Amino acid sequence: MTNNRLKDRRIIVFGSATGIGAATVRRLASEGARVCAADINIDGATQVAQEAGGETFAVHVDIADEASVQKATEAAVSRFGGLDGAHINAADLRVIMEDSDALAIDLSTFDRTITVNLRGHLLCTRAVLPHLVKSGKGAIVYTSSGSAHGGEPTRPCYAMAKAGVNALARHVGARWGKEGVVANVLAPGFTVTGEMKKAMEANAEEATKWADYFMARTPHTRLGESEDHAGVVAMLLSEDGRWINGAIFDVNGGSLMRA
Repeated sequence: MTNNRLKDRRIIVFGSATGIGAATVRRLASEGARVCAADINIDGATQVAQEAGGETFAVHVDIADEASVQKATEAAVSRFGGLDGAHINAADLRVIMEDSDALAIDLSTFDRTITVNLRGHLLCTRAVLPHLVKSGKGAIVYTSSGSAHGGEPTRPCYAMAKAGVNALARHVGARWGKEGVVANVLAPGFTVTGEMKKAMEANAEEATKWADYFMARTPHTRLGESEDHAGVVAMLLSEDGRWINGAIFDVNGGSLMRA
């Protein structure tokens, strides 16, 4: 991608060291954006920033910590002179393995999931919103999940947190839309990230089983990739997305079609 649709737009990506966030940083930079890659994995974020090129730099952030979120946001504002967009993508995915059902779940798993995957998104929102309002053309894209409205027998904490992210995005779009801020949601389906590909190579038999499971439920020729989502985020953060507000984009190859 070599167009300049995002030329000089100042954007921070929370959760940028791997997967969808990393692909998004690279896509935004390729379209001319000035990007701050923020992640708790600063080494990974630094590598992504170097790969993206242009005016891209990395900062450390722990979205569960308000001071850390503010510091990362201030670093981006100081470097760029303001902010025009944010992709709030960070999440703690490790706790998914402990997320069972409403009766069996340990409440510490629920607390951790909500702290990072929902409260953390609120902290990021609070940090960037004043700058987006000041920009006059601000945009936020939240990463949610089809789990928020798909209905599953497991992972209730994850689904509740993602449903909350959807509600937060609609609140932001409704409250600050008149001040030039639009807020939308990327809801990915099953996505084969670079990290997942490495895990699959290490356990080909298990990987084949999972790939077959999701492929059977996807009315498409392939499974999702991080770049599929990065393209949607780039559109929503550009002028092409200015008349879209409070929308949830199910990017899943059609695996969660709804009436």
